[in-house]
Amino acid sequence: MNRPAKLRHELKHSISQGEDRILSSRLRKLFPHDANAGPNGSYRISSLYFDTPTDTALRQKLDGVNRREKFRLRYYGDDLTFIRLEKKYKINGLCGKRSTRITQEQVEMLLTGEIGFLLSGDELMQELYSKMKGQLLAPKTIVTYDREAFLFAPGNVRITLDRNVRTGLASLDFLNPQLHHVPVSDGLTVLEVKYDEFLPEIVKMAVQVPNTQASAYSKYAVCRKYD
Repeated sequence: MNRPAKLRHELKHSISQGEDRILSSRLRKLFPHDANAGPNGSYRISSLYFDTPTDTALRQKLDGVNRREKFRLRYYGDDLTFIRLEKKYKINGLCGKRSTRITQEQVEMLLTGEIGFLLSGDELMQELYSKMKGQLLAPKTIVTYDREAFLFAPGNVRITLDRNVRTGLASLDFLNPQLHHVPVSDGLTVLEVKYDEFLPEIVKMAVQVPNTQASAYSKYAVCRKYD
């Protein structure tokens, strides 16, 4: 049974490659990488975002709507044995996420419009079915990037550096790890800091980058420019 995740704080900054190098070096000295990290400390994330014919998710993001949601499919690296269906939502600036496992075969059916299997799935799958039927929600844009992630247990802090954001223009090829992607990040890295009730002082100090401010940067919105 899918239960709503605890709402968390989320801070975002876009930083330069030089700032990225300095920050990554600092973070590596203070915090451990997450379990998905490869030999170089990072791993690739491929996501396929859904939206309506009138781009509801995109418009709500750009307009800063206080209550909004996005559905996506996601896998890591070349591993198609572990794919998740996720619903990410924001309420008054706080974020949450629900997720469930979905098989490669089910994703293939979903991409070709065979969505009946969702009805026999869990609550999240049934919600996706309802919105694909009622709101005409459909696969829209592939978003891929390389992530370096750090963890700090106090405050349940997760710090991520997302690099080389790129988009795949053919959503039906989402399950092809070799799909050609178009770079969209303009050399910028996206720094994200997520935490529960409080942000420990050591993390505040560690992630400081001069002359940057929290921004509403959206990898999905950036990639939609290239539709």
